[in-house]
Amino acid sequence: MAMEDEHQLMAIQISPADANGTTPGKEQQAAGVGILLQIMMLVLSFVLGHVLRRHKFYYLPEASASLLIGLIVGGLASISNTENSIRAWFNFHEEFFFLFLLPPIIFQSGFSLSPKPFFSNFGAIVTFAILGTFIASVVTGILVYLGGLIYLTYRLPFVECLMFGALISATDPVTVLSIFQELGTDMNLYALVFGESVLNDVMAISLYRTMSLVRSHATSGENFFMVVVRFLETFVGSLSAGVGVGFTSALLFKYAGLDIDNLQNLECCLFVLFPYFSYMLAEGLGLSGIVSILFTGMVMKHYTYSNLSENSQRFASSFFHLISSLAETFVFIYMGFDIAMEQHSWSHVGFIFFSIIFIVVARAANVFSCVYLVNLVRPAHRQIPLKHQKALWYGGLRGAMAFALALQSVHDLPEGHGQTIFTATTAIVVLTVLLIGGSTGTMLEALQVVGDGIEGTLGESFEGNNGYIAPSYNDEGSSGNRIKMKLKEFHQSTASFTALDRNYLTPFFTSQNGDEEDELDEPMPGSTRGGFHGHGQQS
Repeated sequence: MAMEDEHQLMAIQISPADANGTTPGKEQQAAGVGILLQIMMLVLSFVLGHVLRRHKFYYLPEASASLLIGLIVGGLASISNTENSIRAWFNFHEEFFFLFLLPPIIFQSGFSLSPKPFFSNFGAIVTFAILGTFIASVVTGILVYLGGLIYLTYRLPFVECLMFGALISATDPVTVLSIFQELGTDMNLYALVFGESVLNDVMAISLYRTMSLVRSHATSGENFFMVVVRFLETFVGSLSAGVGVGFTSALLFKYAGLDIDNLQNLECCLFVLFPYFSYMLAEGLGLSGIVSILFTGMVMKHYTYSNLSENSQRFASSFFHLISSLAETFVFIYMGFDIAMEQHSWSHVGFIFFSIIFIVVARAANVFSCVYLVNLVRPAHRQIPLKHQKALWYGGLRGAMAFALALQSVHDLPEGHGQTIFTATTAIVVLTVLLIGGSTGTMLEALQVVGDGIEGTLGESFEGNNGYIAPSYNDEGSSGNRIKMKLKEFHQSTASFTALDRNYLTPFFTSQNGDEEDELDEPMPGSTRGGFHGHGQQS
């Protein structure tokens, strides 16, 4: 009897098929084929991108080419008899995007960031990213809701319209920035587009999660107030976590003595792990990993980077640039493939058509209202010109962030509602990446912002040895004089921070003083998303 039981147990263990009818060998083969296809598409994207860039063909940027490759291969796979087990390797998982693909892209954005243009335009960037994104989200949500009321579009509840407005307000100007770099546009314009894109993602995610929270609970004035407090807590907490991890890494590399030859592998490994530690710490605490890893990147470049050995510095710059480029390219391929494979709700074409019109209007409300406020408090020679305003409005294309949040909405919203939002977002992403991305070069030439020089006119904006202080304001009597005085105080406090950084923070957290650090800095490759290609050095 015991022998029979043993034979039965062995038969179960070596059973050739599982519950789905696929053997482990078949699953492994399907995984191999799936990964092989992904690698082939990556190689094709990089080669095609290089050929297009070499021939200065700006009508099909790298991001657009990657998306098209994903769409074509996905379309072929969907009409062929490809096994489901192979297709499973191409499903766009939001968790994979947020936990593995996004962190290196955002870290490289902070790590390659030049502080001078960023902080010189910091007030404008924050205005666009926070107030502007809020305006765009609310305007889109209200227009979609009103469209539903008058039967122009598919009718959604008001909170769900605001959720759609939040997720579709996430701009992703990978394509636009890469063309800005290629053509050489004004550095002020570049800094505004770049800064808005990074902080805008954070705001869009926070607004989406906030609206989702409001939808799942009874709405009240008190609840909305708590939502605002929660957003501020998340932002400040994430910033503190990111800066804290960055400073900890600086002290570790300063005092651990890892910059000797036989410990360089350990030095590089630790440097690579700290950004991911920052991201996961924030996510684990219920904060924003994006904000945390962005500020970790900025702090690690400014303080930790100079504590590394020369070989490790070269490795760190090259490694993060490499990983970021791979992640960006893979995101667009991944997205294109999934768009072709997913089931879409094309029954509400009116919703898609009017949504595109509504986001164009909302983007205009965002850009022109924010520019008006920024120009109120800027001196004449620092005002954002009309041609830059038009470039900012045109450059607000949608990408992976909007797609990932829309995919999440399929699970968060009732059946039909989430699918409609997902289909509309998919159409908007494809149209903006292919049409706006492809016509950006022509638009920049038409607006005559090409050839302004990537250095731009920022030289006059910086004073002092190492600071990033905007020009002082004249004390003319005017209605905006009080605001200008407040701005003056803010810039004086910026100067104080610069002095604090030079005199105390840099000596405390680095093994070199500021002057030596300036001399040692080398040009660093930037990512397509946020690199300043040779200008992105901390000072």
